Amino acid sequence: MDAGRWRRVASGVGRSVAVWAVSTVTMLVLAGLLPDFQVQSDSGDSATRIAVTAAAGAGVFGLLSSLVWPFLVRALLLVPALVLGVLVFFLNGSLLLIALRINPSGRGEAAPETAVVVAAVMSAVASAAGGALAVRDDDAYRRRLYRLADRRRRRAAGRAGPSTPGAVFLQLDGVGYDVLREAMAKGLMPTAARWLGGPRPTHRIVPWRTDWSSQTGASQLGILHGSNHDVPAFRWYEKENQEVMVCNRPNSAAELQRRAVERTGDGGLLTLDGASRGNLFSGGADELALVLSIAARRGRDNRSRAGYFAYFSDPANAVRTALSFVAEVFREIGQSLTARIRQRRPRVKRGGLYPIIRAFATVVERDVVVAAVIGDMLAGRNAVYADLVAYDEVAHHSGPRGRDAEKILERLDRSLALIAKVAEHAPRPYRIVVLSDHGQSPGETFLTRYGLTLGSLVRAGCDLPVPRRARRTHSGAEARTAVRAALRRPVEERAERAEREERLRPSGRHSEPVVLASGNLGLVSFPDVPHRMTREEIDRRHPALLTTLANHPGIGFLLVRSEEHGGVVLGAHGVEVPLDRLDDEHPGPLADFGPGAADAVRRTHSFPHTADIMVNSWYDPAGGEVLAFEEQIGSHGGLGGAQGRPFLLSPVTLSAPAGEDADLVGAEQIHQVLRRWLRECDGPQVPLDMGSEERAA
Repeated sequence: MDAGRWRRVASGVGRSVAVWAVSTVTMLVLAGLLPDFQVQSDSGDSATRIAVTAAAGAGVFGLLSSLVWPFLVRALLLVPALVLGVLVFFLNGSLLLIALRINPSGRGEAAPETAVVVAAVMSAVASAAGGALAVRDDDAYRRRLYRLADRRRRRAAGRAGPSTPGAVFLQLDGVGYDVLREAMAKGLMPTAARWLGGPRPTHRIVPWRTDWSSQTGASQLGILHGSNHDVPAFRWYEKENQEVMVCNRPNSAAELQRRAVERTGDGGLLTLDGASRGNLFSGGADELALVLSIAARRGRDNRSRAGYFAYFSDPANAVRTALSFVAEVFREIGQSLTARIRQRRPRVKRGGLYPIIRAFATVVERDVVVAAVIGDMLAGRNAVYADLVAYDEVAHHSGPRGRDAEKILERLDRSLALIAKVAEHAPRPYRIVVLSDHGQSPGETFLTRYGLTLGSLVRAGCDLPVPRRARRTHSGAEARTAVRAALRRPVEERAERAEREERLRPSGRHSEPVVLASGNLGLVSFPDVPHRMTREEIDRRHPALLTTLANHPGIGFLLVRSEEHGGVVLGAHGVEVPLDRLDDEHPGPLADFGPGAADAVRRTHSFPHTADIMVNSWYDPAGGEVLAFEEQIGSHGGLGGAQGRPFLLSPVTLSAPAGEDADLVGAEQIHQVLRRWLRECDGPQVPLDMGSEERAA
């Protein structure tokens, strides 16, 4: 062993002893502060005996954490992630109780609830002490990663590592092109700015245009599997199955992936020695962590949950993430309270389970995914695709350019810097590509502005009962007036209206419409009609509905099927334009939605599961605002503004994504670009054997 290695070993032993000493002092302090925790006998002990008891207890606790914790994590792989984060504290408390019981002095004692607190504090202090004793925390972490890399190389002794570059694709969920540019200009993302700046930039950046359905389900399915055909929105109703498909439900994600594989004939972007981390879909990868499309599997077939093991098997990681999780929950509560006190507008409710959901997205998901990507690079995998969802989750509730969202961008940039540094010591060179699946458009909600939901407006246009509050709004009154005019019905007295609504409740000739929202895109389906209804059929059934929707100031345009013209776009004041007559020079009601809107609408019209009525909200080109049909002040899912303008940031060593004057349009084209780059890296793409059920799942 050379002198440098001896120094590293001695340094590591010294840090371990120092951390043990700090843990001992922490245990002594807590024993003095907490009445239910003691490290001496009831009759009292000498100071020396108490110190020895504390040192032994701290040592046994640290040893148990190192030896037992990995097995506990493996046993809990089937536990949902949110529950696992809470269990970390209780498991640590249990280990401390065991440590006190087997302490050679036999004098330690703690109440179970106190043990949880003591274990959490000791783990946090030990973790902080380990970092403080290093010259720099980043350096210490990198040295640990290098040791892992050295171990892998020794295990692979005699086998040369790949000489061709691998590819790492990092998806910053929801970060639009303009938001990224602004963040770099403000100094929030110095790593990305450094890649693009200077006399010799290492990367280039271009925007691309999403499909009409500007959301992760459609974009990521197209990027990873080469087809997002028949994904009209984030959620939609399928009449033949009488089922609502939702992109972030495990069963729906598995079915969408199966359909894409069947349509394209191969498994996706990551079919050979690939890794999928934190994604909705697998991309055909064998190495999976936090992948939704296989999350519904039980037992050994669910390889995605095994991704937790690599991270949470380290007790320091587990406790640090758990404490960060709790801190993030309280941070969200504080930020939400501040927004309410300062009466910021627009604003949505952020209570209930949202603080926990946000903490999972911004802490647990980030930590596990980044650690998995680092492990993949040190293992020399050919292709890695990872999704970091933190910004998208926060921007929905705080706004795309809010201070809360900017803080998340800073954290994401630190993750990019860490991954780039690790790439320097990986067993093969890596090309790091950063991209987003969509952006977000700001704006208040449809409900906030008009006092009723899209569902209530549809019901009013169908002459169905609506909530009293919605009935009293201006929009509700206009809808009722339109219904009366269409049906040539005189003005109703209150008693007559109540009697008619009561009569409609128990039974009606038709089932009620299913109204779903995907950001600022709404979908209206009539489940009792097995086919996609035409404009003429809708008018016969509900004469005022299309007029009510098209003339509403919060709605930009409608798409319906016509018996005479095929697809028809409806706008306010009776505007009706067949789809085959729309283009960028003659956009009709799509004029405000920018270039490519007509093509995007035309493509969605061709899908088998497009809703009977597709509703896109109003859009203000000057302010870039839309009106979300969900409770979000940063939304995506339809046409209008920054939501349809994500980015693609790639190394200059790879070919340009598109020609000089060509636009990148649609997630399927991004898939082709990434495939080309993998070929340039001597990438792993091979067709999938369609008989392989494992790949198709």
